[in-house]
Amino acid sequence: MSPEQHIIQNAYVVDDLDAAIARWHAVCGIGPFFVRRHLQLAEVRYRGRAARLDFSAAYVQAGPVMVELVQQHDAEPSAFRDMFGPGQQGFHHVAVVPTDYQALLAHYEAQGCAVAMELRTSSGRGAAYVDTRNLVGHMTEVYLPTEGLAAVYQEVAMAAARWDGRQLVIEVDAGR
Repeated sequence: MSPEQHIIQNAYVVDDLDAAIARWHAVCGIGPFFVRRHLQLAEVRYRGRAARLDFSAAYVQAGPVMVELVQQHDAEPSAFRDMFGPGQQGFHHVAVVPTDYQALLAHYEAQGCAVAMELRTSSGRGAAYVDTRNLVGHMTEVYLPTEGLAAVYQEVAMAAARWDGRQLVIEVDAGR
């Protein structure tokens, strides 16, 4: 039996973050988008080795699920580049919050799914992108459960619930 996990996010790699925000709003009517540009990460590991990554992300609530839009600015190897080269875009991953982070990573490893990339922020939040493409056709982001992560998800959901349609983009400090 697999460890308990809850899908809380669908994520897409995009070629132009601002254009993607405008498209998603026009098609789905959702907002506001919380945008973090050129995120500052304390640690990045790609396929077990120290790596660099320059990316920006936007987060918006769409009903019970968050949608994340990710734009990688560099051509460095990453879990994003494993699926999409520069100029390409599409569905990339679901994100899950497990009850036991290590147990879920071990569960995926036992099924032949390697950790493609691990990230840690300066505030202590972290995630592993597991290469589950052979099982489900996309990556799976496994969050390290923290109070900070829960607060971010709550903030985005509450903003969507009370959104008046005026401010489409909320710029957020990338180091948060």
